[in-house]
Amino acid sequence: MRIFVTGATGFIGSALVPKLIQAGHRVLGLTRSEAGAEALRAAGADVLHGNIEDLDSLRKGAAETDGVVHLAFNHNFANFQQNCDNDHAAILAMGEVLLGSNRPFVVTSGTAIVSGVDGKPATEDGPVASWNPRVASEAAVLELTKRGVNTSVVRLAQIHDTRKQGLVPYVTAVAREKGVSAYIGEGGNRWPAAHVSDTALLYRLAFEKAEPGAIYHAVDEEGVSMKAIAEALARGLNVPVVSIKPEEVDAHFGWLGRFAANDMPASSALTQQKLNWKPSGPSLIADLDGMDYTQA
Repeated sequence: MRIFVTGATGFIGSALVPKLIQAGHRVLGLTRSEAGAEALRAAGADVLHGNIEDLDSLRKGAAETDGVVHLAFNHNFANFQQNCDNDHAAILAMGEVLLGSNRPFVVTSGTAIVSGVDGKPATEDGPVASWNPRVASEAAVLELTKRGVNTSVVRLAQIHDTRKQGLVPYVTAVAREKGVSAYIGEGGNRWPAAHVSDTALLYRLAFEKAEPGAIYHAVDEEGVSMKAIAEALARGLNVPVVSIKPEEVDAHFGWLGRFAANDMPASSALTQQKLNWKPSGPSLIADLDGMDYTQA
C-alpha cells in the first residue's frame, strides 16, 4: 500500500518510514524543508512538501494514498493549546478526504490524556482526563469514526532512545539550568515509556490491522518513577539530585510542572494482545545512562 505519513522526518517518523518500506509498502512523506525531502528520498520515500497548518497539503497527501499515519505535532509547549487546536483541524481535514472509503487513518495521541484510577495504570479503554487539551485530537477521531472513517489511535508514552526521550529532555534542560536534578516529594509518581523502534513497529501493525475505532498504547514500561529519572539525569549531568516540595513545583519546573508532578502510569496489555506487539527495546533509564550529556 502507499501510505501518507505526516511527521515523516521526525523522531518516530524517521524510524517508521524504513519499517513501512521494508514491509513492502510505499511511503509519501510530508516535509516542510528540502533537507527533510532529501532524507525521505534517501530512505526510499516519495516527498510531499507541506506542513500540518497547510490543510491543502494534508488533503492532497490523503487523497493520493491508500491510507494515512498522522505523526506530526508541534511540540512547542508554550503554545500547547493552539498546537492541539491545529492538530484537531488537521485530523478533520484528512478525515474528510477519507470519508466513504475504508482507507486506514492512524492518528497520534498521548497516554497522558488518560485518567488512571486508584494509582493503577491507565488502559486503552479507560476514561480520558479533561485537563489535557490534546483530548481535542481524540475528539476529532471519534467524530470521524462515527461518520464511518476507518480510524485508530496510537497513544504515545515517553518515546525514547539515547537522543530523545519524550518530555524528559525538558526535565534535563531544567536540571542544567538549575544545577540540580529534582523530583517532587518522594518521587514516586510515574511516567510510562517505550523505545522508538518498538513504537515504529506498533504504528506499522496498527495500520496493517486497520481496526476501526481501536486505541493502542505505545507502552513498554508501565511507569518509571520520577525519582529514577532524576537520579539518571543527575548521574549524566554530574549534579546533585534533590527532592522539592509540591508548592515549589511551578517555580522550579515552570510549564513542565503539571507533567512533572503527574502520576500517569499506563498499560499496553490490550495493545499487545490485539496486535501481537512485543516491545523489546532498551529501558528508559538505560537510554538516559547511555546519552551523551556533553551535547546540550
